[in-house]
Amino acid sequence: MLAKVRTFSLLGVEAREVDVEVDVAAGLPSFQIVGLPDAAVRESRERVRAAIQNSGFQFPQERITASLAPADLRKAGPGFDLAIAAALLVANEQLPPEALAGCALAAELALDGTVRAVPGSLAMAEQAAATGVERIVVASESAYEASLPQAINGAGPARVIPIDRLTDLARINGEDEPAFAMAPVHLGAPDDAPGPDLADLRGQPALREALEVAAAGGHGMLILGPPGAGKSLAARRLPSIMPPLARDEAVDVLRIASACGRAPAGTVQRPFRAPHHTVSPAGLVGGGNPPRAGEVTLAHRGVLFLDELGEFARNSLEALRQPLEDGAVTITRVRHSLSLPCRFLLVAASNPCPCGHGEGTAQCRCAPGAARRYRSRISGALADRIDIAISVEQPGPEALAGEPGESSAAVRARVAAARELAERRQGCPNAELSLAAARRHAKLTPEARAELLQGHRRMGLSGRGHDRVLRVARTLADLRGSERTDADDIAGALAFRRRGAE
Repeated sequence: MLAKVRTFSLLGVEAREVDVEVDVAAGLPSFQIVGLPDAAVRESRERVRAAIQNSGFQFPQERITASLAPADLRKAGPGFDLAIAAALLVANEQLPPEALAGCALAAELALDGTVRAVPGSLAMAEQAAATGVERIVVASESAYEASLPQAINGAGPARVIPIDRLTDLARINGEDEPAFAMAPVHLGAPDDAPGPDLADLRGQPALREALEVAAAGGHGMLILGPPGAGKSLAARRLPSIMPPLARDEAVDVLRIASACGRAPAGTVQRPFRAPHHTVSPAGLVGGGNPPRAGEVTLAHRGVLFLDELGEFARNSLEALRQPLEDGAVTITRVRHSLSLPCRFLLVAASNPCPCGHGEGTAQCRCAPGAARRYRSRISGALADRIDIAISVEQPGPEALAGEPGESSAAVRARVAAARELAERRQGCPNAELSLAAARRHAKLTPEARAELLQGHRRMGLSGRGHDRVLRVARTLADLRGSERTDADDIAGALAFRRRGAE
């Protein structure tokens, strides 16, 4: 007696198809799972046994072998429970084979037969549709996630079947088959949900301008200044001036959130991640065994905020260099290589010295050379990959007591217009332009070329710095609505690169 059903294994944020084959043969009672299972998958034997018995089915007292194919793909997590139990019931003739025809199953089983949700239901639903599976059976708590691809862009399976208990498998393909009605998904602007507004930032006109440029072009930025200057306040309001997610971006964000067990409900917003400075390199960029997404991937299409940048471990910061350049993290293991997306907007904030007041001020209590050692924790290679650097000071009492600044909605309108120009011209934000594309789309005036040449010589820019100045200048031109990049745009981009060193 042999039965076969389909399920999925989550690898990073992607799902891989797995065939579960169960053979029930005469022999001494035993239950073996083969196919590179991890400890959680091996423990499925006890969960499946108890769930079948406590659901009123008969557990066969024969030799049972469950094979998870492909055999060379490592299987991790409890998401194979439901598929193994279903195949076992079909092999033992307690469920008809046609009941699960054309279905994929992915869920964990409790000992009493209750079906539990597992991470990655959205990615599994996408993979099910890509491999021709018309229906996917999941826990009721996962039905919303599994139906998101179909609701957003029609890329999911035709039918999502939510179940609560193992006995519900008998209802599939019947008149009372469980069904899930998907509510519309709203890709809303940040002001559709309550949150911080840029109007709260007072007395920092240069910082407000830098935030607008960063949001319009997707440029990373570094904010230097003493405590209380508004660095964290500004960074936490950056998502509120970024345009709403496009449909493909929303699916990416939801897929990552689902794979990490935190898929949102309702309005889909750009993520904002602010890891603590004690985060490890694997926690920041991803890793582990099995590989898991790090903070840079969780911030995909959103903002990654590193507060007190000088307090982060040097090896954690250096791990950011390749993700910032490529927009993806590649994790290589003996049996496979995994690529995790991480197109994020980096915002870093740092004090000018350990005490925070700044070398040369009357309030500074640092020992000689302490400020230089503090700043040297940020390597030149990493600083070269940050497009905008700006120094700020504490605002005066008059500014703090004055009228609120421009609202997030007003700034976001200009940002969205600039982003639209860039998307029509090149199909991506300016920060993501390749070297050749940046030079092709810059469209420098003769005066701008002369200004860039002088600035390059005056500031001693690296080749990467030169190209990043071009990208920022292109964003400044887009904010003006201009097709050409003029000398003022180049001067502004050079100033953004110089201010952090002042």
